[in-house]
Amino acid sequence: MGWADAWQIARRDLNGRFKGLRLLLVCLFLGVGALAAIGTLTSAIENELDGRGRTILGGDLEVEIWQRALNDDELGALTEYGEVSGGTRMQAMASAGENAAPIELKAVDDAYPLVGELTLTDGRSVGAPPAGEAWLAQGAADRLGVTAGDSFRLGTVTLTVGGIIDDEPDRLGEGFALGPTIMVAEAVPLSAGLLAPGSMYQSKYRLALDGAGDPESIGENLSETFPTAGFEIKTRDNAAPGAERFVSRMGEFLTLVGLAALVIAGIGIGGGVSSYLEARRGSIATLKIVGATSRDIMRIYGMQLGAAALIGSMAGLIVGVAVTPVLGFALGALLPVQTGIVIDPAALLSALAYGLLVALVFAAPPLLRARRFPPMALMRAKVSPLAQAWRDSALPVGLGLGGIVALVLLSARRPELSAGFLVGAAAVLSILAFLGWAIRKLAARLPRPKNPLLRTALANIHRPGSSTAALVTALGFGLSAFVLLAAIQSSLDGNIERNIPERAPDYFVLDIPQDRVDDFTAMVTADQPEASIRTVPALRGAILGYGAEDSMIRVSELEELPEGAWPLRGERGLTYSSDVPEGNTVTEGEWWAADHSGEPLVSVDIDLAQAIDLEIGDMITIGLLGVERTARIANFRRIDWDSMGFNYVLVFSPNALADAPHNIAATIDLPEGAPTGPLLRQLVNNFPSSSVIEIGQVVKDARVILEQVGTAILAAASVAVLAGLAVLLGAIAAARASRTYDTVVLRVLGASRRQVLLVQLAEYVLLSLVLAAVALALGTGLAWLVVVQLFEFDWLPNWTQVLGVLGAGLALVVGFALAGSLPLLRAKPASALRAL
Repeated sequence: MGWADAWQIARRDLNGRFKGLRLLLVCLFLGVGALAAIGTLTSAIENELDGRGRTILGGDLEVEIWQRALNDDELGALTEYGEVSGGTRMQAMASAGENAAPIELKAVDDAYPLVGELTLTDGRSVGAPPAGEAWLAQGAADRLGVTAGDSFRLGTVTLTVGGIIDDEPDRLGEGFALGPTIMVAEAVPLSAGLLAPGSMYQSKYRLALDGAGDPESIGENLSETFPTAGFEIKTRDNAAPGAERFVSRMGEFLTLVGLAALVIAGIGIGGGVSSYLEARRGSIATLKIVGATSRDIMRIYGMQLGAAALIGSMAGLIVGVAVTPVLGFALGALLPVQTGIVIDPAALLSALAYGLLVALVFAAPPLLRARRFPPMALMRAKVSPLAQAWRDSALPVGLGLGGIVALVLLSARRPELSAGFLVGAAAVLSILAFLGWAIRKLAARLPRPKNPLLRTALANIHRPGSSTAALVTALGFGLSAFVLLAAIQSSLDGNIERNIPERAPDYFVLDIPQDRVDDFTAMVTADQPEASIRTVPALRGAILGYGAEDSMIRVSELEELPEGAWPLRGERGLTYSSDVPEGNTVTEGEWWAADHSGEPLVSVDIDLAQAIDLEIGDMITIGLLGVERTARIANFRRIDWDSMGFNYVLVFSPNALADAPHNIAATIDLPEGAPTGPLLRQLVNNFPSSSVIEIGQVVKDARVILEQVGTAILAAASVAVLAGLAVLLGAIAAARASRTYDTVVLRVLGASRRQVLLVQLAEYVLLSLVLAAVALALGTGLAWLVVVQLFEFDWLPNWTQVLGVLGAGLALVVGFALAGSLPLLRAKPASALRAL
């Protein structure tokens, strides 16, 4: 039989409404739709970051440097390439009346913005604020209680609110802020007394190229020309590296979660195809009797299944694209995403490929099993079930799985993590499959209950043809994911609620002048005698080189940073101390004497030392205010990052850094219940050049971000639960013939509809209890590994929240199960018996 003839038969037999193949359609629709939405949204955000790189950065190239401005030579080298706009960024305090708020101060020159448009809420397009005025972000205006035309104090100067910022074009390129933005003219920080030698501020210079130069090459030239300057350079192609890393990794993770959901849907595909071919048993036998070969059967039903798989996948692609604007609108306040329809061919083809490969893996075994049996075996399948044909299925299943793994690894930016996720997901699914098999065996060996309804319900769990194993695998995965997320999120919240009030200071204070530390301490203790104050010298510098003294490695020459060597990226906080810092433990080597005056020494975080293979006695070179300084490694330390205080990767001996211009940073830990407003106002009034960071507000902002990430993951995990429910309904539909027979027998023997319904309810309640035990054990076990072993936090889940999430999932399972069983109650015994 040729392909055309096979298609003609397949088309005639294929119901226009795909009766019998709807489970395959639904499962692929869910899985492919989720993958398409995730891939399209991720691509949309990445395309926006790439396409709007100049606007996000504020130019073609940015040079950032700490605690100083560019000198004439450096600025001259930059202006050779085009127009330059400079300014400073720093934490500061603003006050208006009784209100005071930590803010991010952004001082810009008259050339700002080089690219993009700065707009105010009154509709004006503006540049740098005029003298005596400032543009305020809405958050800053709200916290200060001011509107346009009102006055507020910044440092030692009084400014007028000239307008409220509506759109700041380079907001994303500025990075994470510890307060709302206030934008002022370039000269304001100096006149306000906020800039002094040692002050913590960044100078940023944006370059708009005159011609078609390459920003990457220009950045490399600047770094080579000024190797000790401490430049941190970004280009328009990497305008928001933090956002790009977050979007890329979150998109990759959500894709893997969506793929896991699609594999769960694959269980439904396998069951649906088996059910469909079972219903076509007579047709297959008839075709074979009239001369059709096994190859013909494969062609006919393979084309039917392929057509259904393609239509289900295409429907998923359409819906995935359609929901992208909704997702983009939800994230629009955080990231620059298009809110319109976005078509990303690569993301859509990838989702389609995943869907078709999963369909191949799960549909091939039942199809190959049906084509090999002779007509009489097919006719007798009711009393002589078809045997498994795993050898025939090995090749297509192997090819499908290989294709899925290859597609994941080839498209992953971190293949090792993706491979680990695949191995972990396969292990979880294998465990669930084994548990499903074990539960059936255990149910068969349990004593029979005296109650006939319970006895029948228990028998339905282990009877021949029972779908218990498939349902435990499919629904167990989705419910375990819900429990996992609830346990992780509630544990993180528990750690925040318990540890931050206990261990984190109430305020971080920056830029306290060295000669006023005693005044600062006296002022705080006068207001709050029981306050705990810790002060440390605060500097900024970049690691330029490290290693053995005669063969040091230059960071600028590394093509890629070693894994875990994040301190090598840009400038980091530096300090010096005569004693081991609080919360630190020396793990190797010895601390220097309090009066050490010999060779400059440095103590290094043990994690960094292991990441870049440092040894005691090696050297580290840093760039500090444009000058190179080298120190010998005296010891390694273990840092207690949970202390939420000042933690430095590098701590130097005092003689290494004390002569450099710097100020003092401090933490203030107030007694429980102490009012914070009066102290904050005193800090603003008495130390106008210092800036205060409120930990409570930072934690609040971080919690909002965590909740949004958790919502995204929960939405992806919900697809797994929906796929599991589809498997449940498919299993009920596949077993409808035998269930109808059982129902009719019970009705003939005198059972009422209520009793039949109670049997169904008891069966699915028992199954739900099994699923609850499996999901609770597996989900909390994995959550414990993540929270305690990976994050190294305390295990503090909110069991009410965890059990509530699990209970809601189980209620869905029982509800859908009963809804799928209701048609059995409408079966009429007489007509059903005649059909047997």
